[in-house]
Amino acid sequence: MATSDILRLTLIANGAEAGTWGDTTNTNLGTILEDAIAGYAAIASSASQAFTIVDGAYDQARLAMIRLTTTTAANFAVYAPPVSKQYVIQNGSSYTATIYNSTVAGNTTAAGAGVAIPAGKTMTVWSNGTDFLVQNSHVIGTVVGNVTGDLTGNVTGNINGVVTATAGSTAVTQTFGDNDTSIATTAFVQAALQALHPVGSIYINATNSTNPGTLLGFGTWTAFGAGRVPVGFNAGNPLFDTAEETGGSADAITVAHTHTATSTDSGHTHTVVQEGGRNTSSSYQNGPNATFRGEVNTTLTTNTGTANITTTVASSGSSGTNANYQPYITVYMWKRTA
Repeated sequence: MATSDILRLTLIANGAEAGTWGDTTNTNLGTILEDAIAGYAAIASSASQAFTIVDGAYDQARLAMIRLTTTTAANFAVYAPPVSKQYVIQNGSSYTATIYNSTVAGNTTAAGAGVAIPAGKTMTVWSNGTDFLVQNSHVIGTVVGNVTGDLTGNVTGNINGVVTATAGSTAVTQTFGDNDTSIATTAFVQAALQALHPVGSIYINATNSTNPGTLLGFGTWTAFGAGRVPVGFNAGNPLFDTAEETGGSADAITVAHTHTATSTDSGHTHTVVQEGGRNTSSSYQNGPNATFRGEVNTTLTTNTGTANITTTVASSGSSGTNANYQPYITVYMWKRTA
């Protein structure tokens, strides 16, 4: 009995199968072709197993859609005949399934490259008779609504709605610096973050003391500026004309100055009283023999002597220890060094 090369349909010779031609034709069309186009089966595979192959009748290798499980707790492989064929394979197991072409129909020796189907994933694969490849689809236009499953290949156009990507999904990394509407990959975002924080930059966090290398995922960072506040570079001031130059004091420093005190010593006086004679008659007498009794007041002023003078200069203010700070707020600062 002759069969076709790929689907193994029964080929009826002219004048053959009298009385059974209808049965053979129905099997070709109703079983074999139907399975190749829309047939489905679940196959529990061992660690290395070939699909069944039967000429002119139902077999696993001819099915269009297959759900794989495994009877072994490990990654496993399945083998299809070495002919061109397309399959939709669902890996219903918790392990990776790899599909190969056999070197000879029915054996478990790989003829070429295979396709690994991750646990729980569904993929469309096709064979050229030697190698299995992933069916790449090109979606051109607009996708509207919810997309469930895997989009493999190039998607051109607009995607509106909800697109849920599984862990490990990849995309083309755009050139850093682009500001168009391209999808940003993790590598693009990482490059953008590093451009915002080049070596020598300062990272500040008000409450989180975690090293930025852990928070941002890149770079070598060291604690910076403990107990100090930054000040802008000034080429015209020798105090601020070098990067990371330090100075200043937490304690207040009194600027050199003088105090002047003035003391005045005023003169003083003594008074001396001298008593003279007075006449005894009721009236004054004139002449050379008259006698008088009177009072004479004499004032004596002197500026001689030594005076002790105490001068006091009043003071005010408080200790200068820790008194030289501007209003401040404490934060965590880190410097990127590599």
